[in-house]
Amino acid sequence: MPDAASNPSVELTTNGVGPWQGERPTDDHYDPELLERGDSRNVIDRYRYWSMAAIVSDLDEHRHPFHVAIENWQHDMNIGSIVRSANAFGADTVHVIGRKRWNRRGAMVTDRYQHIQHHDTVADFTAWAAADAVPIIAIDNVPGSVIIETFVFPERCVLLFGQEGPGLSPEAVASAASIVEISQFGSTRSMNASAAAAVAMHAWVLQHVSFG
Repeated sequence: MPDAASNPSVELTTNGVGPWQGERPTDDHYDPELLERGDSRNVIDRYRYWSMAAIVSDLDEHRHPFHVAIENWQHDMNIGSIVRSANAFGADTVHVIGRKRWNRRGAMVTDRYQHIQHHDTVADFTAWAAADAVPIIAIDNVPGSVIIETFVFPERCVLLFGQEGPGLSPEAVASAASIVEISQFGSTRSMNASAAAAVAMHAWVLQHVSFG
């Protein structure tokens, strides 16, 4: 993508860019309609004017080997925010266990770029994990858990989160190879589910992504 000096329409913000100025590129990953009318999507500058299919294809070349799973028995409002964080941290796939419908508002459209898979029951999800040899790492502050600050995440794994309030179901806890809790130092018993998910994903990134 050109910089602001070569193309005056480029705005280095998340507010979008106007119609392409000057000779239009013909590369396959560009969307002719976006070049014509501008691109107001909340995407990084690299993906400005790209088609959705091209963005997903490029992300597939760089996704990390961890997955994220969320139980959805009570239509948890946090799922959208967790999907958004999964996209930001480059998760392979988000797995929704239980109710298929979930509130997408918190995802801020990132669900269009993130692979999402549904499982009717915990047993179905566990069967998928076993078939793909992906260890389940439950994130919850229940007896038997270890603190995240001392836990070594497998490179290939699925981080399993429960619902706001009740946390993980007993069946989900029983399915896990390891149970990890996030250290807390205040008066509350638990933190917001989407915040916990972001912390856990970032912990995986710190252990398995090379910087520099």
